[in-house]
Amino acid sequence: MESLASQFILFIISFIANLFSALAGGGAGLLQLPALLFLGLPFSIALATHKVASVFLGIGATARHVKSASLNWTFVLVILAFGLPGVWLGAHIILHIEDRYAQLALGVLTLGLGVYSWRKPELGQTLNLSHQNLPGWVIGGLVLFFIGALNGSLTSGTGLFVTLWLVRWFGLDYKLAVAYTLILVGLFWNGTGALALGLQGQIEWGWLPALIVGSLLGGYLGAHLAIVKGNRLVKRSFEIMTVLVGLALIVKSF
Repeated sequence: MESLASQFILFIISFIANLFSALAGGGAGLLQLPALLFLGLPFSIALATHKVASVFLGIGATARHVKSASLNWTFVLVILAFGLPGVWLGAHIILHIEDRYAQLALGVLTLGLGVYSWRKPELGQTLNLSHQNLPGWVIGGLVLFFIGALNGSLTSGTGLFVTLWLVRWFGLDYKLAVAYTLILVGLFWNGTGALALGLQGQIEWGWLPALIVGSLLGGYLGAHLAIVKGNRLVKRSFEIMTVLVGLALIVKSF
């Protein structure tokens, strides 16, 4: 799988998957992970390889978002402090359990996220911070811990959960929520998951160059489109991605 043609196929898959993921705030695993499985990698190796490549989605998106997004360090600390332990836990659990029913439940829930956002046209269109107190941070953080565990164990769509939770609970607009998701989930959550899975299993290093380049370029361009086009396009992209990811997980569970 290391021929020039094969590397080009991997690059195209990675670029498309990560472009839409950077625009919507998650969902790269919808296309990238199944493609790695289809091309012949065992699940555990495909999962670890995908996680490594996803870190570079975060790098590409961060390179664009840091120019325009002013990060609130309280948000940063809550997302990392609660999310990273969940990611580490989930990554250690996934290689030892049957995930069929979890994928079905996650698929239904992800599909519900898209429908919920679609039925609330003004959701996430303006910045209206809420739950900015200790109980709000703790409750919001505990949900992020649970999402982190899903991120470590099930690769498709968990960034979308973080995006909507930041919008719904903390009152961020979609564009800012996506920036937090791509920078913190893309870099740190996925980096933690990649490390945990890499220590347990194997990574297909020969496939990574094309995946990394596609992730970097797709992440940067998707983040650029999100910034330039604004909340309306990001919201629509989020809704489309959640429906597609949800349906894909439901079908895969059968």
